Amino acid sequence: MRAPIRVTVTGAAGNIGYATLFRLASGFCYGEDQPIILQLLEITPALPALEGVVMELVDGAFPLVHGIEVTDDPRKAFEGANQGFLIGALPRKAGMLRADLIQANGPIFVDQGKAINSVAAADIQVVVIGNPCNTNALICRHAAPDVPVDRFHAMTRLDQNRGKGQLAKKAGVTTDKVQNLAVWGNHSPTMFPDFFNATIDGRPAPEVIGDMDWLKGDFFATVTKRGSAIIKARGASSAASAASAALDHMKTLWNGTAPGEWSSMGVPSDGSYGIPAGLVFSHAVEVRDRKATIVQGIEHNDWAKAKLAGSVDELMSERAAVADLLG
Repeated sequence: MRAPIRVTVTGAAGNIGYATLFRLASGFCYGEDQPIILQLLEITPALPALEGVVMELVDGAFPLVHGIEVTDDPRKAFEGANQGFLIGALPRKAGMLRADLIQANGPIFVDQGKAINSVAAADIQVVVIGNPCNTNALICRHAAPDVPVDRFHAMTRLDQNRGKGQLAKKAGVTTDKVQNLAVWGNHSPTMFPDFFNATIDGRPAPEVIGDMDWLKGDFFATVTKRGSAIIKARGASSAASAASAALDHMKTLWNGTAPGEWSSMGVPSDGSYGIPAGLVFSHAVEVRDRKATIVQGIEHNDWAKAKLAGSVDELMSERAAVADLLG
């Protein structure tokens, strides 16, 4: 069996953290031959609740869990960490503008970025789940100047999974038949789930679906507004599916993508597709040797380009709102 890796989970007592930890402990993400040491971070008032979560993890008797550490100190949480799930963030409250949320959460990710820069392992990789995740990832990476920028990702796998579910349902197939549905842009209603370049059972998705009005209308609206719909339906946010997507993201990063297939990850732009360099923007990526690379040569029509531009504008506005946190 391999040596354990250290996996930091922030906001570990929250709903998404709770839903993440047990599948993480089971070996879903890194494999059944990869032990882990869990390093769990919470705010001080939530530490008693986190102790209860730890009791349950112990009661689960997971053989791959070689240690569990609990703290309210980011430096202790990221000490020697190889992988990081950055879940903890302030939730958006009634009447709060997106800009307000960005300002409220920004300092959290400054502190965590500084801790990562100082004490994390040399191979650290981070996925930011706490919203607004693209800009929080941007803040975090700027606070960690000694860590390669490609180690910081924002999670848009949830949006990809949502889109795959909708296409599969419409086509009457299982979700494994839906491939290369990349989500571009911000994890917000401005995102662009690129159905044009997706395939269903090896055929172009628009050809299989045969209803462009549905793709541009109901499909697009369902994917981009799914989070709000779930809150309205169940009175709580989509914690379980978000946790599942976070694990999917890291599993793909750990194991790579299959030849000819790509996934969605919010990564720092290198200028491809006209996206301003440095923005944490979701792209279609291929993963080799635990490194995500932006897929080149994907064609976007004018309708798609307009969607990309909308996300660029939003992210540029968000970046301006946190300019004081970017150093």
